[in-house]
Amino acid sequence: MDRSHREGVKQPPAASRLTVKPRRGNRRKTQPGSLWSKLPKPSIIADGCTRVLRRSVPALIVLAILGAVGGTAWAGYRFVTGSERFAITTVEVTGNRQVLTEEIAGNVHVGDNVFSVDLDAVTRAVKTNPWIASAEAHRVLPHTIAISVREHVAAAVVELSGLYLADANGHPFKKAELTLEDGAGLPIITGLDRDTFNANPDGGAAQVRGALGALAQWNENSERPSIGELHLDAHGSLTLVTYEHAIAIRLGVPDDSLPLRLSTFDATWNELSSSERSRMRAIHLDAKTDQVTVAFAPEKVQ
Repeated sequence: MDRSHREGVKQPPAASRLTVKPRRGNRRKTQPGSLWSKLPKPSIIADGCTRVLRRSVPALIVLAILGAVGGTAWAGYRFVTGSERFAITTVEVTGNRQVLTEEIAGNVHVGDNVFSVDLDAVTRAVKTNPWIASAEAHRVLPHTIAISVREHVAAAVVELSGLYLADANGHPFKKAELTLEDGAGLPIITGLDRDTFNANPDGGAAQVRGALGALAQWNENSERPSIGELHLDAHGSLTLVTYEHAIAIRLGVPDDSLPLRLSTFDATWNELSSSERSRMRAIHLDAKTDQVTVAFAPEKVQ
């Protein structure tokens, strides 16, 4: 007979039963799914590092070579930009007529290293002179800086609330300095409004070109009198004024009819005597190509 079922004998509670807990030091090995159990084995890590290092060796070699080349290039640069063997002794200037060679060459310091010169800065400095249309600079080793320039060529003096030199394209590029004889022997173009010209410089330049083109056709006949002034009115009509006697020759707007108007002038001019030419004050050719009106100064009373 089982005594445990005897009446009056109680069973021990479940909480009092003896349990054995694992040691803390063995938890990493005994608990499945822990962090340490998921890490790769040390041998696998070592093998991976070895492969990465093996693959990195070529790249490290290339970096080392590039570093050596870069260092050598830097040392070479420091040598050529600091060596007295490349000191500037000569500045060659070509293409200049109006601007003094010394003024252009003065933008380069003799004695400086030829490689240390900023060529772009030199050309910018040269082009600050209004006569210079373009400039280029280059090195001629071992001791020379060569500067070539292209200057503006003055074709006329344009009156725009002041006298300015203009090129054959009709663009003013420099204020005329009479003390330096700027514009000596050039025709003077008058009648242009400064504000209108500045508001439409291309249109103003076209008017100047048209006036110069008319003058070129006029000068094709050496029998015609010399012209000292070309006057443009607000409508673009052109009047030529002669050097002698200041005769106003009104041609109208320079267009395709200009050759016919000039032929009419020639026919009229050839019919006039020397005394009549000296008394002439104006000749109008701007009405029709085959009509002419001549204005004379009154005869002096003897």
